[in-house]
Amino acid sequence: MFLSKLEIFGFKSFANRTNIAFNRGITGIVGPNGCGKTNIVDAIRWVLGEQKTTTLRSDKMENVIFNGTRERKPMGMSEVSLTLVNDQGILPTEYSEVTITRRIFRSGESEYLLNKNICRLKDITNLFMDTGMGTNAYSVIELKMIETILSSKADERRRLFEEAAGVNKYKLRRRLSLKKLEDVKADLTRVNDIVSEVEKTVRSLERQAKRADQFTQIQTVLRDKEIDLSEREFALFHDKKENLKNEINSLIAKKDRIDIEIRKIENELIVYRGQINIIEVDLQNKRNDISSNTDLLHQTQKNISVSEERLNSLITNHTRLEREIHELKSRLQTNNTEIITNEEELVNLNQKLTLKENEITDNEQTIISKKNQLEEKKTILKQLTEERFTLLKEISDKENFAA
Repeated sequence: MFLSKLEIFGFKSFANRTNIAFNRGITGIVGPNGCGKTNIVDAIRWVLGEQKTTTLRSDKMENVIFNGTRERKPMGMSEVSLTLVNDQGILPTEYSEVTITRRIFRSGESEYLLNKNICRLKDITNLFMDTGMGTNAYSVIELKMIETILSSKADERRRLFEEAAGVNKYKLRRRLSLKKLEDVKADLTRVNDIVSEVEKTVRSLERQAKRADQFTQIQTVLRDKEIDLSEREFALFHDKKENLKNEINSLIAKKDRIDIEIRKIENELIVYRGQINIIEVDLQNKRNDISSNTDLLHQTQKNISVSEERLNSLITNHTRLEREIHELKSRLQTNNTEIITNEEELVNLNQKLTLKENEITDNEQTIISKKNQLEEKKTILKQLTEERFTLLKEISDKENFAA
């Protein structure tokens, strides 16, 4: 297995896309100070998953993105791809060429790709574990790491030796297993606490269940009592309803009788009104007769007056007419006869007038009596109407109470 190619784009000083091919036989990269040799090492560390900004010689991770110059604008993304040839099968993958890629954006988001497929940092770390490659592995050594190896600290040298011996994987698994055991112990402790709490809850629930059973029994007895009470109240209300129905029926029958009486009285009132109308018509006819007889009497009195005046004229002219007396005797006799006849007619008319006046008096008395009877019937009708309204109100109240 060997490093085949490194592609850098937007990482630190590499503004343009830069491809570095590591052919067989290349042992190092040389160049003047400030040409970016250390940035290549930082790019390799960064693409292998380095998370410490101090190791990358930056204050924060976004500083690895090209910040721009006077001639060029800053970039919004940084990307590094590392290609390895896995011809000996050291890496635990079926591919003969493995390419890992890491990207970071100025928003803080980052991506990891394995053979152009998005993956996790853990997948890349597990891929290079115990292969000699990694952020802190011995395959990428800087001056500081050489000083660490040569120092007197045994733990630092031991870590590199374990990496070279390939035991880090097992130590990591051991740490993970121990961590899982600690987590299981913590979970067991928590389960024991939960069990104790659940036992307390179960005891409380048992007491509540007993109380619930007692409540159920008491509620059953109460329901039976309520049903018994409801049956009694229903029977009582049923009897009361029957009594109210009987009272309503009797009141309705009484109302019907009163309605019949009211209709009878109304019929009698209609008959009385018809009789009164007939009497009033007769009275009007009598009045018309009296008026005509009065006119006839006036005419007769007028004729009598004319005859008397004529008689006076004859008496006054008697002397003058004595000469004509013989001629006028016959006329005188005739006039006397007429006078007698008119006097008789006057007597007859006076008698008829007296009879008509008596009839008018009788008719007026009859009308007064009929009016009195009509007022009595109206009073009775008003009383019966008030009794009917009272009975209707009582029937309505009874029906509402029964409902």
